[in-house]
Amino acid sequence: MEIPYTVKPRPDTGLYNAKLGIWLFLASEVMLFGGLFSAYILLRVGADLWPHGMLNIPIGTFNTFVLISSSVTVVMSWASLKLGRLAAFKKYMALTILCALGFLGVKSFEYHAKFTHYDVWFKDDATAEKYFKAAYGEKGVEETRKQFVERFHLHNTKAVYTPGDIQLAGHIEGNPLCTNLKKLLAAKKETIQFTADAPAGGHEHPKPIEIKLADLKRLSSYVPAHSTFFAIYFTITALHGLHVLGGAIVLGYFLFTADKWWKKAPEQFTNRIEVGGLFWHFVDLVWIFLFPIIYLL
Repeated sequence: MEIPYTVKPRPDTGLYNAKLGIWLFLASEVMLFGGLFSAYILLRVGADLWPHGMLNIPIGTFNTFVLISSSVTVVMSWASLKLGRLAAFKKYMALTILCALGFLGVKSFEYHAKFTHYDVWFKDDATAEKYFKAAYGEKGVEETRKQFVERFHLHNTKAVYTPGDIQLAGHIEGNPLCTNLKKLLAAKKETIQFTADAPAGGHEHPKPIEIKLADLKRLSSYVPAHSTFFAIYFTITALHGLHVLGGAIVLGYFLFTADKWWKKAPEQFTNRIEVGGLFWHFVDLVWIFLFPIIYLL
């Protein structure tokens, strides 16, 4: 028994089954990401401080170009089947999957950079000032405060900054992955070698300084627990990344089974590629919204 309307459109909707199904599925996806975008807006509007410039814009721009390119290649793969050119389909579909893997590779590089970059908070103002001067010299407090202010959009213009409020940002020797103060103390560490970020507009990093863990109030890499910003950043981008991975797996299945399906049911196979392409365009569209909101604003 054959399933009806796998090729011909249904008389009541004007769509074949798979196309109707993907539009219903994408409607639920719009609600999913719409809820997350709404949460982002509410969290940002309600925050006194919101980080700015903590993501790599050139890398994000490159990834945007990669994903947009994959939208073009997936359309070309579908068009190739409509023209009866199976070999061209394979070429364009392979390029689409390659773009997807490239996007995920770049994203993993970004994640690793965040997992190995740290902020440290000190137990009191006097201790903070001591380490700021150790990192940047006599103008240490001024330089650190300047970097702190530049990292945030100041929604609350009455905010008063004391040294204890300001984080010293940089890297721990050995680039440990996602550690924190509790883990270091459990490992019976007493000090860490910390290299602060280069001053704004500077090219040379300050020399490493030794920080006593007893002087710290908190230490965190740029993970979700670091701040509300990174919590929402990782939630949305990781969910989007899972969609990219899932889409790449499905498109890969179409690529590796193309010969069988082309011989068995070419029209139905062409429709499957169209449906897969619609999902892929949605994934690209989500990123087109994500990139300016999270990276640029």
